Amino acid sequence: MARAVPETHDEILAAAARRFGVTGYRGTSLQDIAREVGCSKAAVLYHFANKEAILTELMAPAIDVLQALDERIAAHHGGAAQRVAAEGFVDLAVRFRREIALLRGEFPELLQQPAFAHIQRISERLIDALAGHPERPAARIAALVVLAGISETCGEFIDVPDEELRPALLALVRRALEPVD
Repeated sequence: MARAVPETHDEILAAAARRFGVTGYRGTSLQDIAREVGCSKAAVLYHFANKEAILTELMAPAIDVLQALDERIAAHHGGAAQRVAAEGFVDLAVRFRREIALLRGEFPELLQQPAFAHIQRISERLIDALAGHPERPAARIAALVVLAGISETCGEFIDVPDEELRPALLALVRRALEPVD
């Protein structure tokens, strides 16, 4: 028998994360989440205004770290900014790879949602820092490929230990990007 109200707010978040992992954000409805929890859609809506609010809360810790990285990058220039961006993004991606895996293939569409609009601006600054030479199209292309590759890799290799994944990603970043002094 279905419960009238989920026991906790976190129970809904966990169910949403599982559903997003199976069918993606777009492919998951509030009814799917409610079914996973064992409650009504109204009970889910009691805790969250909509599906975007669930996703926003799920992604909040990663977004907070991304915003802090953006602030650290802004405090540096040239090669120092590139190093901070590379190491910071690798650390973020490794730490939040389960969240990244939930949204694989859906980032461009999600960035169009109002709750995530600021992420696009941060991404542009991150690409500029990684490129080191943002006026050069080849440097920007390499930076974008590195960002996308790190995200995809972290989403794919969830079970690889951090101490193995992080150095492998940093070595790749160093080979892929044009150094800046």
